[in-house]
Amino acid sequence: MNLSQLPYLLCLFPIFTVASTEATTTTSTPSYLQYHKEINAAENLLSQKEFKAALDGYESIFNSYDFVFLKDYKVAAQLALHLDEKPKAFDYIKKGIAAGWKLKALKKDKFLAPLKKEAEWKAIEQAYTSLRAKYLARIDEGMRERVKQMYKKDQWKAFGALFRMSEKAREKYAIRKFAPHSESQIAHIIEILKNQAYPGEKLIGNDYWMSTILSHHNSIAQAYNQNDTLYPSIKTALLQAIEKGEMSPYEYAMIDDWYKMVSSGRRGVGYGFLNPPKQSTLSETNALRQKIGLRTIALRNTLVEVENSTGMNFFLPDWVQGKIEVEQQ
Repeated sequence: MNLSQLPYLLCLFPIFTVASTEATTTTSTPSYLQYHKEINAAENLLSQKEFKAALDGYESIFNSYDFVFLKDYKVAAQLALHLDEKPKAFDYIKKGIAAGWKLKALKKDKFLAPLKKEAEWKAIEQAYTSLRAKYLARIDEGMRERVKQMYKKDQWKAFGALFRMSEKAREKYAIRKFAPHSESQIAHIIEILKNQAYPGEKLIGNDYWMSTILSHHNSIAQAYNQNDTLYPSIKTALLQAIEKGEMSPYEYAMIDDWYKMVSSGRRGVGYGFLNPPKQSTLSETNALRQKIGLRTIALRNTLVEVENSTGMNFFLPDWVQGKIEVEQQ
C-alpha cells in the first residue's frame, strides 16, 4: 500500500472533532489519557443504556477540566434531551458553542431538533455571537492559517498521484516527487512541536489538517516507510501531545495505522481502521487502542447499536462506517 491509495486517504478526515484541556481543580495539568479513560467509562454505561449514570460521568469530567472535547458536549446535550432534562441540554449546547459548535451545524442536528420549539432556543441564537467569541479567543489564528496552508499544499501535491495511471507510476511519483515535499512538511511540524504545541482542535480549532499531512507522509510506500526516520522521530512527541490534551487519540490512531499498515504491506496489527482486525490478534489491536485512550472494538460496535436504537450520534470516527467487523481467522 502506498500513495496510490490517496483517493481513499483524501476523504478520510471530513468529520472529527477533538480538543484538549487543563484542569480546574489541580495546579498541575492532568493526564488526558485519564480523561479518555473516563470518557470510555461513560461510554461503557451508554453501551448498557445506563443513560443517567453516563450523563453523570460526563458531568464529572466537565467539572474537572477547563477544556472539553467538543464531541463530548454534543453527546452530553443529546443524553440530557433523551432524559428529558432540557435545561441541561441547553447548558451543554451553550458550552459546545463556546467550544466551537457552529450554529449552522447545530440547526442541522436532527436529534436536537425538538429543542427548537423551546423559548431557550431563541435565546441561544441571540447569544451565539458572544458564545462564539469565547471559542475564537482561544484559537491561535496565525498558527491556524499556517497549518491550513500546509494542508492545502499537501492536498495539491497528493493529487498529483491521481494522474498516474499505473501502480508503478504512482509509486515512482510518491517517492520522487511527494516524499521530498513531505519531508519539508515534517520539518515544519517538528519546529511547531518544539516551539508551540501540536496544532489540533485546542490550538487551531481543527483536528484533521495536521493528521492528514502526517497520514500522507506515512502512506508514501512500504520501502520508504521502512527507511524513514522522520515519523519515528516525532512519535514520542505525538504521544506526549495526547497526554497533554493537544492531540486526539483518534488522530494518532489514523496516522499510526497508516504507518503500521504501509510498513508491513498490510500484514501488521493496527488499530482496526485501515484493515479489519482479526480475531486471532484482536487483543493486540485493543491493546494498541487502549494505550492511547481509544475505546475497544467491542465498545465501539455496541455504541453503534445504541445509536441505531436511540437516534443519538456518539460521533464515532467514520473512517469505517458502522461497526468494525472482526475477521474470524
